[in-house]
Amino acid sequence: MSIRTHARKLPRVVPALAAASLAAVFLYNAQAQQPAPPAPAPAPAPAAAPAAPPPWTQGRSAAQANSPLHPLAPHLTGRAAKELPVDKLKVPAGFKVEVWAEGVPEARSLAVGDKGTVFVGNRINSNVYAIVDKGGKREVKTLLKGLASPNGVLFSKGTLFVAEKNRITRYDGIEANLDNPPAPKVVIDGLPEQAGHFWKVMAMGPDGKIYFNIGSPGNIVMPNYIQASIVRVNLSDGKLERYAQGVRNSVGMAFNPKTKQLWFTSNNRDWLDEDKPSDILSVVKRKDENFGYPFCHEGDIPDPDFGKFGPCSEFTPPALKLGPHIAPLGMRFYTGKMFPAEYQNTMFIAQHGSWNKATKIGYNVINVSVDAKGKVTSKPFLEGFLTDPKADPPMWGRPVDVQELHDGSLLVSDDYNGIIYRVSYKK
Repeated sequence: MSIRTHARKLPRVVPALAAASLAAVFLYNAQAQQPAPPAPAPAPAPAAAPAAPPPWTQGRSAAQANSPLHPLAPHLTGRAAKELPVDKLKVPAGFKVEVWAEGVPEARSLAVGDKGTVFVGNRINSNVYAIVDKGGKREVKTLLKGLASPNGVLFSKGTLFVAEKNRITRYDGIEANLDNPPAPKVVIDGLPEQAGHFWKVMAMGPDGKIYFNIGSPGNIVMPNYIQASIVRVNLSDGKLERYAQGVRNSVGMAFNPKTKQLWFTSNNRDWLDEDKPSDILSVVKRKDENFGYPFCHEGDIPDPDFGKFGPCSEFTPPALKLGPHIAPLGMRFYTGKMFPAEYQNTMFIAQHGSWNKATKIGYNVINVSVDAKGKVTSKPFLEGFLTDPKADPPMWGRPVDVQELHDGSLLVSDDYNGIIYRVSYKK
């Protein structure tokens, strides 16, 4: 076929294409004039998940489901001493209590250096403080920042040890470097990450090992092998071993200077009853001794859920029942020379005070002694923080830790106000 033949056929094709194009245009215009279809209805928003109950409510019975009882939060920025009724504090005859330092937000555990520096840890905040005495006036320094709940502080042979949520670190030669602390060295890392009872306290053992607590991860739960226990770590190689088990939440421990046995306070479970179980003071007499949690509380109360797995007769009872929900925390054996001889080698225990109880108790410091026959007794020492047992809050201050100074006086920390008090004695 020749090119000319193609040319003769083109005029017949073009009109057909033009007609098709015009039809498409008319069809488009017709469709454009039609009303738009309705937009699809939006999908319903997913229902909001119910808010998770606070961890401290775990273990509540049906009868206590709507209980108004709740933990008491501290003033995280602290309060000035002049705002507080310090004159309401009471100590035995011959003793004097006064504000020693203020402006230490959420003051918790205490430790004293060789040169008299007082180190203070936090549970909710993230700092460690150093307090130095300059001509009778105390200067508060923010020593360390940005740590993970550095509640536990311990000083030994020139070194400050700090216990955080999941590790213990050391700061060598710290008192010579308060304005420029050295980099931390890790003693042990990788401790359990848990929502409850993660704060730690420490004591240096006569064997040169650090003893510390790993609390239960909840109010009343089955802990794993290393939780709800007191453990110890060897400083030379970082080896960890369990020393005592069945300890729900110890926030105070110290070695008897004469027997070298470890004594500790422990907070028992909440939401069983307002008047039971009692919080306790106990002593470890052999390695891996079991004190009952979660199967048995205060030595003679089987847990309603876990009690069927282990009778109370299998576990070590406490040396002393301190009171229901009274929250015993820091403790020390007194070895100073300032106080009368009757206080020598006795224990001072700070009781933070109850919240899981309608009529509150505690909020004080007690003195505990053990006689030659092993009988354990307690008596009041520092009182006056509790103002109205049925009010909310019922108090104006909360003792946390006790620490002996080099002169034999006793410091008491108050995390509710960020205050540290000093108790002295003069004949």
